[in-house]
Amino acid sequence: MLSRSSFLAVIATIAATNAIAAPFTYTNERFGTVCTFPDDIFTDRQPEPDNGDGQAWLSADGASLICSGILNVDDDTPKGFVAAEKTSDEPGYKVTYSKAGKDWAVLSGLKDGKIFYERRLFGRDGVIRTVWIDYPPALKSKYDPLVGAIAGSLKGP
Repeated sequence: MLSRSSFLAVIATIAATNAIAAPFTYTNERFGTVCTFPDDIFTDRQPEPDNGDGQAWLSADGASLICSGILNVDDDTPKGFVAAEKTSDEPGYKVTYSKAGKDWAVLSGLKDGKIFYERRLFGRDGVIRTVWIDYPPALKSKYDPLVGAIAGSLKGP
């Protein structure tokens, strides 16, 4: 969980990277997944899925953000998740960076022609909380500075 000073640092980073960015904190009712992001960039909130597992937002320039949770029914681990994703043969999907810790994993790469960044938290409550951000490569200079702050804001109850 982020401390107050860490949370303020996330907000400051978001604000500093985009002077007009208005931070918005989303909390998923079903899994307690929380993430903070500039809602003046991710403006188009998509309908919540019927299962209530999260929410997606789109930007006007082709980026998207998903904040969600899933039950860890397979007892997946951060290292197991990273290993499986790195060997995936899904067409149009390539992991170019990965790292795993005790209860978290991070991936980035390309999917369907877009850059993606994914962070997962593996909770002791049996829930995997995820933030996924993708954007066109031409917008790398706009989104790369935002990704770390958004991903760093991911937390659970």
